Amino acid sequence: MKKLTTAEEEIMQVIWEKQKCLLSDIIDFLGKQDAPTSTISSIVRILVKKGFIDYKAYGRTYEYYPLISKKDYTDASLHTFVNSYFDGSMKNLVSFLIEAKDLDTKELNDLLKHYKREEE
Repeated sequence: MKKLTTAEEEIMQVIWEKQKCLLSDIIDFLGKQDAPTSTISSIVRILVKKGFIDYKAYGRTYEYYPLISKKDYTDASLHTFVNSYFDGSMKNLVSFLIEAKDLDTKELNDLLKHYKREEE
């Protein structure tokens, strides 16, 4: 799966949240951005070319929707990250998080309990 740039990912977050939206919805949602409409429009066209989104045309208005789910993109990104930085080992990632104090043993135990319940 292709990787998104930061700007592309920001726009995808909007599309994933809304599921169907117009360019004006994306612009309104991003609100604080200094990016001109033409820049956002260009990024949306790139996302169409990359196969992340598609659209339905209603005259001169386009409604955009995701072709790739947020979960699928997150899974692919996480696997790429783990392969690149942790030799493909989730165990190495979890060890790193614990050593860096980003994940304490209580949180780890809570996660394990949660997933054990899902397996039952």
